[in-house]
Amino acid sequence: MAEVRVLEGHGPTVAQKEVEIVERKGKGHPDSLCDEAAETLSVALSSWYKDHYGKILHHNVDKAVLVGGSTTVHFGGGQFHKKIKVIVAGRATLTDDLRDPEEVLVPIVRERLQSQIRHLRDEHLDIYLEVRPGAADLQAIFQDEDRPPPANDTSLAVGFAPLTPLEKITLETESFLNSEEVKRLMGPLGEDIKVMGVRKDDQIRLTIAAAFLASLVPDRQTYDRLKEQVVQLVKERVVSRFWSGQVEVYVNTADTRESVYLTLTGTSAESGDDGQVGRGNRACGLITPFRPMSLEAIAGKNPVNHVGKVYSIMSRLIAEKVVEQFPEVRQVYCYMVSQIGRPINDPEAVAVEVWGVSPSAVKNSVETIVESVLDDWKEIRQGFLDRKWRIF
Repeated sequence: MAEVRVLEGHGPTVAQKEVEIVERKGKGHPDSLCDEAAETLSVALSSWYKDHYGKILHHNVDKAVLVGGSTTVHFGGGQFHKKIKVIVAGRATLTDDLRDPEEVLVPIVRERLQSQIRHLRDEHLDIYLEVRPGAADLQAIFQDEDRPPPANDTSLAVGFAPLTPLEKITLETESFLNSEEVKRLMGPLGEDIKVMGVRKDDQIRLTIAAAFLASLVPDRQTYDRLKEQVVQLVKERVVSRFWSGQVEVYVNTADTRESVYLTLTGTSAESGDDGQVGRGNRACGLITPFRPMSLEAIAGKNPVNHVGKVYSIMSRLIAEKVVEQFPEVRQVYCYMVSQIGRPINDPEAVAVEVWGVSPSAVKNSVETIVESVLDDWKEIRQGFLDRKWRIF
């Protein structure tokens, strides 16, 4: 078993700090669409390999860029001029029956992206795959067998728990506004929703950027009414669950008399913005500058032995299980690092930092939690294929 250090956390927790900042880029944001395209390709490859060979073969398809399209919009409609272009690049095992991965895999990626943006059509989107064989040395240490595979990289990950009230509000606001319930209630609301949460002492301000569908917004009066409806829904259905203090909610603060946030599809990718893997949410689903975090972009990396991906989930699970077992713990950070070639269930180091309890009082239990999560490496791998884990 890997050596586990349980450390005492010093200073205030994030929830106790005077200022806190949290961001969430929604599922329709161009950066999130790139993460989605890369991860969908990895899951599709993994499933295809398992169906044809009984195991996952080597791949890392973790580079993706979105080149925004071009549109003109106005109240009531608009026109597309240039398509959105999504390019996914990486390395994979190209077997004889997978010589043309675009023919097999592009339709899967397209369907997934269009499921995220309900008004995105075939004529709005071009998808290109640039997938080539992987390096011989990395393929040589790749194995999907009954024994733990060797780490494919020397990499690290950080997990934390519990979420602060601001983190919960920021995460849940985007999830709520992109829920089927809200889309039925507010058909003109698109999927490109970004939430910035700022807390100063006990005062919270949420700034929401929300794309609206031009075809369903006939005039400025309707648009302003919809924005106010978003404000009221967020306050009543999300904020009230987590916060009793003062909260201000703002929507589309860049609007002017002449310009508002209208789109044809529900995403700024059609005209206003480009995207790239790893520029958006971390593995916890948030951007949290007041937390330690890895810059690892895990979408598209293989779920077998890419420790930057696997440890991102393991470290989060460890932190969550510690909080679950010890409710008096106010904050937990779990740091994990691998050494290339070493089994993924035997990290080079695991450090668990705790606030609110003595490290010696929880050390044995924390070691047991770490060991149980490391032993679950197969289930964690399958969780990626089942889309069980939030990774962006």
